[in-house]
Amino acid sequence: MIANKSIGLLFLSVLAPAAAQAGASNGSNALALSAIVGELAPQTSAPNKKLLAAFFSGKADAPHAKDLRIAVKADAIDCRAGNVDITSRACELTFGGKKIELRGRKAHELYATLIENGVALDGAAGASHASLSGLDCIVDADEVAEKAGGGARCAFNP
Repeated sequence: MIANKSIGLLFLSVLAPAAAQAGASNGSNALALSAIVGELAPQTSAPNKKLLAAFFSGKADAPHAKDLRIAVKADAIDCRAGNVDITSRACELTFGGKKIELRGRKAHELYATLIENGVALDGAAGASHASLSGLDCIVDADEVAEKAGGGARCAFNP
């Protein structure tokens, strides 16, 4: 009887979807995600948005305060691209109680950047979705300026 229960539980665990595991990225992909989301994040200061934009534009030598670490956070991001209506591209970003909508080229830029950062695609009802929650990125300005491949890290939940 116990063996039958064990086999049953094993069988169910094989059929059940795998538990969602936290995602992470670093380097240039994480910098791109930080810069795109940071541009919209209400908690990111104007000078930090400007520095993230400079880094994203290839200006690793942009002036910044020593030991500056920029945090970029979002509660949720949901992007979708139509695979029936191929002109449809949209993203919704949630920062606390504030929601920001992107459409068109800006939405596609974020959608593609999510995929570059390892966010899995999920297809449903004529659209592909790339979604995450709990985005938490840190950009270490001194490390980015070293041009050694580091300085940006992101963690998120799929």
